Amino acid sequence: MTSSAKIDEVAFLIGPGGKITTWNAACQRLLGYADKDILLRHITSLLPAPQKKTMQERLRASRSAADKFESDLVLADGQQATFSLTFIPQYRRTGRFSGFSVLLRHAGAHANEGAGTACPATEREVIRNTPLKDMVDFLTGTFYVINQERRLVSWNKKVEQATQRSSAQLVVLDVLELFADDEKQLIAEKIGEVFERNGQVMVEANLLAKNGSSTPFLFSGSRFISSGKFYLCGMGLDISERRERDEQLRLRDRALHASSNGILITHCIGKKNLIEYVNPAFERITGYAAEEVIGRDPRFMAAPGMDDDQRAQLKQALLERSEINVIFRNRRKNGELFWNDLTITPVLDPRGVCSHFIGVINDITTFKHHTSHLEHKVNHDVLTGLANRTLLLDRLEQAIHVAQRNKTMVATLMIDLDNFKVINDSMGHDAGDTVLKVVAKRLQDSVRDSDTVARLGGDEFVLVLSNQPSLRFTLRMIDRLRQDMAQAVPIDKMQIAVELSMGVSVFPHDADSVDGLLRAADVAMYHAKRAGRNDVHFFSEEMRLTTESKHKLENSLRNALAKNEIFLALQPKMSMKTGKIVGAEALLRWSHPERGILLPAAFIAEAEDSGLIIELGEWVARDICAMLQRLQQIGFHDIGMSMNISFREFSQKDYFSSIREKLAEFKLEPALFELEIKESHLTRNLPLSRDILPHIDELGLRLTVDEFGAGLSSLSDLQQFPIDHIKIAKSIIDNLQRDKTHGALAKMAIGIGHTMNVDVIADGVETSNQLIFLQINGCDQIQGNYFSEPLRMEQFEQMLRASPAARH
Repeated sequence: MTSSAKIDEVAFLIGPGGKITTWNAACQRLLGYADKDILLRHITSLLPAPQKKTMQERLRASRSAADKFESDLVLADGQQATFSLTFIPQYRRTGRFSGFSVLLRHAGAHANEGAGTACPATEREVIRNTPLKDMVDFLTGTFYVINQERRLVSWNKKVEQATQRSSAQLVVLDVLELFADDEKQLIAEKIGEVFERNGQVMVEANLLAKNGSSTPFLFSGSRFISSGKFYLCGMGLDISERRERDEQLRLRDRALHASSNGILITHCIGKKNLIEYVNPAFERITGYAAEEVIGRDPRFMAAPGMDDDQRAQLKQALLERSEINVIFRNRRKNGELFWNDLTITPVLDPRGVCSHFIGVINDITTFKHHTSHLEHKVNHDVLTGLANRTLLLDRLEQAIHVAQRNKTMVATLMIDLDNFKVINDSMGHDAGDTVLKVVAKRLQDSVRDSDTVARLGGDEFVLVLSNQPSLRFTLRMIDRLRQDMAQAVPIDKMQIAVELSMGVSVFPHDADSVDGLLRAADVAMYHAKRAGRNDVHFFSEEMRLTTESKHKLENSLRNALAKNEIFLALQPKMSMKTGKIVGAEALLRWSHPERGILLPAAFIAEAEDSGLIIELGEWVARDICAMLQRLQQIGFHDIGMSMNISFREFSQKDYFSSIREKLAEFKLEPALFELEIKESHLTRNLPLSRDILPHIDELGLRLTVDEFGAGLSSLSDLQQFPIDHIKIAKSIIDNLQRDKTHGALAKMAIGIGHTMNVDVIADGVETSNQLIFLQINGCDQIQGNYFSEPLRMEQFEQMLRASPAARH
């Protein structure tokens, strides 16, 4: 057909909803509509109003097979003409219906060709009669035909789009002009191979656009003959995404080689896991070269007889094809042991079957030695080497569990040296320290290995006599203890008499909890002191009368919330790097009608014992949300707040659901809300903490470990929790300038926090010397009266407004 011939048949596409998605020049010449006027219009817009409904029904019915019918169409000039329409359903490779290919011809032309018959065209005939030019424009890639002069003689629209050139520009250029200089020779050779040797070629090259940009393509081509001439017919596919994936794979391979952690990949065959790849860090950590380990099972590095529980867990995870993290000891090639923090992750093939494991080795030997030393320091008294308060609480809790299981008793002895102040004042602190060390040694020698001796501080000691079969047995142990302690302590050729007042509580008679036993023993010890000292008193029912004031306080506390006597004071937190206010800790206060403003120490213990802590915590969380919302409204969008929560609170089943509801109610970002949990509470029940604390991370809340370094620390346990900050115990900050030990502990806490990639907060900063020490040693944030005492919300707002840097 020449350009001047009448066009009787055209083709275009419509989508699954009936909207026209393609429209070429032939369609425009036949119906008069330009593509900008018709594209994305529904096909029924071409029909007279009476036939629109019929067309909708035909569209629904024609999805399963081609449909051919006649219909009037409205031309661009408003006239109507009768056409024969053939709807051919189209489907993607996935089988999903994608629309129709519509063939359109004048009804008269169809009648002439059919010679008066009504025989419908087959699908094959319809497709065979569709012009090639119309079909190639539907291809996802470029289509082209090149003559031996390297000129384009036919192409689809994708060529024009990719090169940003018009038909007039493409028809006159040498195809080599579409490629960069460094690729022209290769393209010329490939074209020559097609024409000269009838080759079928494929080549990757960058196609240049008119604006200078380039796109990688995979080109193919082969030779065919038409009218005695050779031509190259081919296609090109945009491979940009594949190139990006290849680059990502190369980047990942370089990352594996550059990683400071050892990485190995094993092939999973039944119960065998043979090494296929190790990176340089693996070679450095283990001492084994890659060729020495490829094809071997990694178990050859195991240290026999060590960490059997962890190895059993690893074995089970491999059998179950599940991810696991374990820490155990391995042997290097030279026989040296090292601590291996190992993470194993299964890799699934396209069928979902585990084909490989990826192992990441982290040599934490130095960290282990460091933390072991720190754990001893934070769990033991520096002067005497006895257990400190945190370790005492843990040991006492364990003793109670054993007694419950064995139906035995636990005796808790609270001991105070009656004349220690006199020794210190008259003979000096060195003599006092000597007395404390001697007393500690004698106490340890007087009890069994299964018992615990702890120093609470000053001249207070606590003994935990576990697994006591009877009170008579306990009395004999106490009597032997008193005999050993009756001997004088020799100091500078002097014999110093040491007298002890002891209070004894017994599980389960006097209390059934750690705190209860310690409080009962403490009450009994003070009764011993008031009775004349150097005596032993067992806790009795009469002593319970002293708890009446405690009950009164509990009752008053229950009414305090209803009477609006409880309020929050905010202590600002300052960034040591920027000097900006970054948040505040919400501190509970009680405006007592008789005793004035009470700090938490005066009533929190009673709230814990009575369970009122749950209601108080709910009130605190809601009040914090309201204050955060207020800060958002006045423009302080990045200022967060933290609240202290107890073990009893966060172990409640619906605690985190309650927090989520409050955040949603006040429309707050979870990251502004921070929970502070004492380190001792986190490690009090590790299995429970492991189950509960991931909820903090899921909600997007922040978590601070409070009173870090004040007692027993297990860093390997803490690393399992989603921690954002650690807060150095106030006792360490208080004693920074008094002795070198607390300075070392503070430095160690800061170092550990940074090793764990969390910010470190110093609590209770009261002096410029403390501030300077913390600045020098890289502490991240501070809070304390040196910077600002706790403030009411109105005062806190004023402070923020006075500090323009705080507004975001």
